[in-house]
Amino acid sequence: MSADLSTANPSHPSGHPSGAAAVAHGPAAVDEPTPGRRHPLTWVPSLYLAMGLPNVLVGAVAAILYKNLGISNEDIALYTSQMYLPWVLKPLWSPLLEPYRTKRWWVITMQFVMMASLGLVAFSLPLEGFFRASLAFFWITGFASATQDIVADGVFMTTMPLRDQARYSGVQGMCWNLGAVVASGLLVSLTGWLHKDLGWSWVHCWMAVMLGAAAMMGSFGLWHLRVLPPGAPSSVQGQDLASAMVALRASWVTFFQKPSIWMMLAVVFFYRFGEGFIEKFGPLFLLDPRDVGGLGLDNAALGHIYGTVGTVAFIAGAFLSGFVVARLTLKRTFFLLAIALNLPHVTYYYLSHAMPDNVMLIGAVVAIEKFGYGMGSVGHMLYMMQQIAPGPFKMTHYAMATGVMALTKWATGSVSGWVYVAVGQHYASFFGLVLLLSIPPIVLAWLAPFPVKAHDPSHDTAASAGH
Repeated sequence: MSADLSTANPSHPSGHPSGAAAVAHGPAAVDEPTPGRRHPLTWVPSLYLAMGLPNVLVGAVAAILYKNLGISNEDIALYTSQMYLPWVLKPLWSPLLEPYRTKRWWVITMQFVMMASLGLVAFSLPLEGFFRASLAFFWITGFASATQDIVADGVFMTTMPLRDQARYSGVQGMCWNLGAVVASGLLVSLTGWLHKDLGWSWVHCWMAVMLGAAAMMGSFGLWHLRVLPPGAPSSVQGQDLASAMVALRASWVTFFQKPSIWMMLAVVFFYRFGEGFIEKFGPLFLLDPRDVGGLGLDNAALGHIYGTVGTVAFIAGAFLSGFVVARLTLKRTFFLLAIALNLPHVTYYYLSHAMPDNVMLIGAVVAIEKFGYGMGSVGHMLYMMQQIAPGPFKMTHYAMATGVMALTKWATGSVSGWVYVAVGQHYASFFGLVLLLSIPPIVLAWLAPFPVKAHDPSHDTAASAGH
């Protein structure tokens, strides 16, 4: 980790602020009982599983759903990419969450909202106008998921001392992506089994899976009612909307006053630029029939590759990355982590040229990409958390950074369909272009600034105040 992780956090380990920040613990914070001190392993894994699952359901699994239901690749890429906008725009409303309730309350409420909206996605699929209706309910899921992300990261950052943030960063990143793998792997594989072995229609397969996802979100909400800490309160908690608007203005001003902020945002935006194209078109390439240049896999094989092989590879990459960063610091390893994430994009280029028909070989090649993704994603998350978020309005500034990351997904996903058409719907040319687009992230990682130094009291004090 970067050296600033070794700085002690002045906040109490339970998440309650000390000193001046304690004065801000207003009436809104007593709308629920404060849970006792819980070991982080009782809530960090489930919290980040609950973040990764809906994010990927909206951003990636929806594309597979629509592919099975007969929507074209171009429409899938365009319309499902627009569902990234809630994550792009979340900095606009994140300061408005500061005065009201606790971070815990917002997390749990959003999980129950997602339970309802995913259930409505399921019930909309048999309708004649299912495409528009399901998109609308996916949008609601996206806004609730983006809001959950804001406050869940706030719980983590304001409850965990900086040293523990380093200790559990591997668990945090692993579980987020494990939630993603459950969505894009296990649930997709389940639809394949229901369709192929039980003979269900695609509509009924996806209805069952979406209802299952809704039940999972409800289960997360019930579990977090018992174990989730409240997070440190904001300095404007318990005040009115006017205070929230003041916080909104101040959060934007202080964000752009950070040293090297524009260069840091460029690093965050481009870090996963090539990955954005693969995330959208990788599954479509694996599913498309061979006569149009795809590999012709079914949902069961795709889910097995993403959910089993991909899970093991990702976990291995994430843990290796956490170990390396902890030993050598983030600053020393960031460039290597960017290479680890972007260089494996050559795997899809290889698959699109070699066109193997051996599922085990395809799985092994995809696993290489997932291993690199696991390594690189840890560095990306830590860079935003340690270099961009510190200071006043830590929760909001981290939300702004992750909003820029989501902007990458929105931008690459939105144009990926047009790029696919521009290269003649030829997957080999498409993934060759992705390789070229993976070079700028590596260059920017080499140039990435690290303005937050070890033992910087201005950052630690502001962070501990729970702004």
